[in-house]
Amino acid sequence: MTPETAVLYALLGFTLATAVVTALARTVLTAIVAFGAYSLGLAMVWVVLRAPDVGLTEAAVGAGVTTGLFLLVARRATPSRGSPVVGSSASPATAVERPPESDSSTTDLRAAAVAGVVTAGLLLTVPALPAVGAADAPAFGPVTEFYLTDAADRGIDNAVTAVLVVYRGFDTFGEIAVVFTAAVAVLAVLGREVLV
Repeated sequence: MTPETAVLYALLGFTLATAVVTALARTVLTAIVAFGAYSLGLAMVWVVLRAPDVGLTEAAVGAGVTTGLFLLVARRATPSRGSPVVGSSASPATAVERPPESDSSTTDLRAAAVAGVVTAGLLLTVPALPAVGAADAPAFGPVTEFYLTDAADRGIDNAVTAVLVVYRGFDTFGEIAVVFTAAVAVLAVLGREVLV
């Protein structure tokens, strides 16, 4: 086993462990911190798999922005000490409503069953994937040569830029829309949105 493979397995184990902690956490803060660690572990997995652009995006949006938003929302949603609850003599405007009690054991079993089915379905597709770096992988097929040749004919020196802007422009536009939506969500949570 190469050192790179050992690091990859360690990161995958870390990511799996943080995913389990996130799912089983009993407090909101624990779940948020574990989710942030999960996202950061996933970002490192992408870097080891030689996709630093995806890793950087995962670290920025997943571990950074999303975790920050979760922490802000949890802080605003958590009643401060001394806040009255519904049923007390406080005025309705200042009362904090308690969530209704539910049977969490049934919900947990259903969620675990759905997660198990989805995981098994995804694992069934793994044998169909080509080996990492295999010469006969689709990434090394004739389409790659076309992109490299056509990008040079268009006067674009960077093949990554050519793919992002020319060949998958609509996908890049969609990613920009997602980043814009995340920025609007941050402003909304912070209460600083400006309506034009």
